Amino acid sequence: MSGRFAKFVSAAAFATLLVAGSHPAAAQGKKLVVAVPGVPPIFASVIAFVADKEGLFKKYGATVEVRPFDNGTAAARAVIAGDIDMALSPTPPVINQASNSGAPFVAVYGMPNPDWVLGSTEAGKTCKDIAGQSVGVDSIGGARSIALRSMLVGCPGVKIDQVQQVALGSNTAPAMIAGQLKFGVLHLDDLAVMQVQGKPVHTLLAMKNTNPTSHYLLWVVRKDKLAANRDAIVRAVAGLIAAARFMNDPKNADKVAEIATVTGHKKDVAAAALKQFLAIDFWATKDDGMDKTKINAVSALMKKIGSVTAGKQAVTYDQLVDPSVWKDANAMVK
Repeated sequence: MSGRFAKFVSAAAFATLLVAGSHPAAAQGKKLVVAVPGVPPIFASVIAFVADKEGLFKKYGATVEVRPFDNGTAAARAVIAGDIDMALSPTPPVINQASNSGAPFVAVYGMPNPDWVLGSTEAGKTCKDIAGQSVGVDSIGGARSIALRSMLVGCPGVKIDQVQQVALGSNTAPAMIAGQLKFGVLHLDDLAVMQVQGKPVHTLLAMKNTNPTSHYLLWVVRKDKLAANRDAIVRAVAGLIAAARFMNDPKNADKVAEIATVTGHKKDVAAAALKQFLAIDFWATKDDGMDKTKINAVSALMKKIGSVTAGKQAVTYDQLVDPSVWKDANAMVK
């Protein structure tokens, strides 16, 4: 090869790299199936739909199908089964599955701030009034159920086995509006729905108060799938990071509220709920949302309350989290 031709090839290759670097979508890879909890999806899932509808997955070269699951616990199980590639799942059930069965989860992005409350449609009640009563949850052992167990730490004298848990999927709020239940574990958007429909909720316990070191949700993948498809997963996380920042920009509020109707809420309810979620920094934008202290605290709590079975060690942050995925994704977004 002549020196002149070699220089031409090098220059062309360099130009190609520059173009590829400025257009991440040129590197479309393996299609990922990403699960979000709730049918209809819970409000936390809106981040994935924003990334999809606003073309943010595509912008960073990810090909993603967003698929709703009955709940986050089922979605996490589907990750381990290999049926899907990534799931948004509650941190406590992920820790429990990893600890009790050795499920090879890897957490790559998080939503640290839980919005759970234990609410009642009757005024004048306290958390102690739920003893012997029916309380709406998603599923026994699901996210709302574990949230209830965790919140009851802040209600001395009341244990989880004194409560009749009623499995309702994501339909606790409708059941309370219809008068079928007086107590339920609710999200912030559930509160917005009930208030708009003239059914005010009285908060008996709030996770942010009873468990300030709690952690809410993790995006999880299976360890071997991460090794095989790391680039595709990094690009999908980049789309989610960009979506979180898009949602936090006030000028996008109307668009986000429209997309959030996928949750089954009307646009006005979605807009009201969005403000409440943003007020608690729900979608992490400045870091990976996987605070080591919080995740280790949740792990310790799961062991303390018996969700991690006797003889098993609760997984730690270092065993569960791969912070490099978010770092690489964040660098791509920047």
